[in-house]
Amino acid sequence: MTKKERVNEIIRILNEEYGTDGRCYLTHTDAWQLLVATILSAQCTDDRVNMVTKDLFVKYPDVYAFAKARQKELEKDIYSTGFYKNKAKNIIACANQVIDEYGGEVPSDIDKLTRLSGVGRKTANVIRGNIFNEPSIVVDTHVKRISNLLGLTKEQDPVKIEYDLMKVLPKEQWILYNIQIIAHGRKICIARRPKCEECVLADVCPAIKQKSKNSL
Repeated sequence: MTKKERVNEIIRILNEEYGTDGRCYLTHTDAWQLLVATILSAQCTDDRVNMVTKDLFVKYPDVYAFAKARQKELEKDIYSTGFYKNKAKNIIACANQVIDEYGGEVPSDIDKLTRLSGVGRKTANVIRGNIFNEPSIVVDTHVKRISNLLGLTKEQDPVKIEYDLMKVLPKEQWILYNIQIIAHGRKICIARRPKCEECVLADVCPAIKQKSKNSL
């Protein structure tokens, strides 16, 4: 099986197993809310973020409310997501940038997004893919680890991984891939205790094949 054939088989299996509806796991109603939720998701689970934003988005209903937030108070509101001081500082600064530079509307351009406080390529691509439907690959911890296991990249740097995946995955799969791999990482390919014997990707996963050889 060539690499292209293997990639096509990986895509087929992921689509069959996890679907193609492309549902984002972070609860949001607009671009700004998703931007805040994604900033909060750094080193934090989506479930925890959704628990926090349920009340947070009631208290601060829009970008203007976040821009006026008191940092110490916002820190308390988002405390359970971790790194709350930096996150609060970045969210308030980001809100003011969005208002001052873009009239309160979150931009879709990746360069403009990554110039916002607390926004890197991962966050920018989440926004571009889920809000503006721009083909984007989001490299989080699941995508980084599992893409290496699947032999789709040998890189460790998220930006290099992003470009490697852009080369081998068709554009229509870019947004889906992240969502599907997150689901796979939570359900089967768990970092500390992977369930390789239950993995639907076993036949196309070099890591599993190598693991089997080593056990012989």
